[in-house]
Amino acid sequence: MVKLRLKRCGRKQRATYRIVAIDVRCRREGRDLRKVGFYDPIKNQTYLNVPAILYFLERGAQPTETVRDILKKSEVFKELCPNQIKLN
Repeated sequence: MVKLRLKRCGRKQRATYRIVAIDVRCRREGRDLRKVGFYDPIKNQTYLNVPAILYFLERGAQPTETVRDILKKSEVFKELCPNQIKLN
């Protein structure tokens, strides 16, 4: 199963995150299938590759809670059918 998950980058006390599509069995810093975005919580900046994210979501990838919140704020889910993914 594939998940959209945050992968930690950056230096100590100054974390940035990549949003990646990764196999569930891999660890957080493991090999990812594809990088689909970037998130900087300090500057509150987000870059999303929307076509790549939609590609994985349409094929059953499940976002983690944090990634789901990021995608909701950027309104990515409006481009999907409402019945395809659980938004809770």
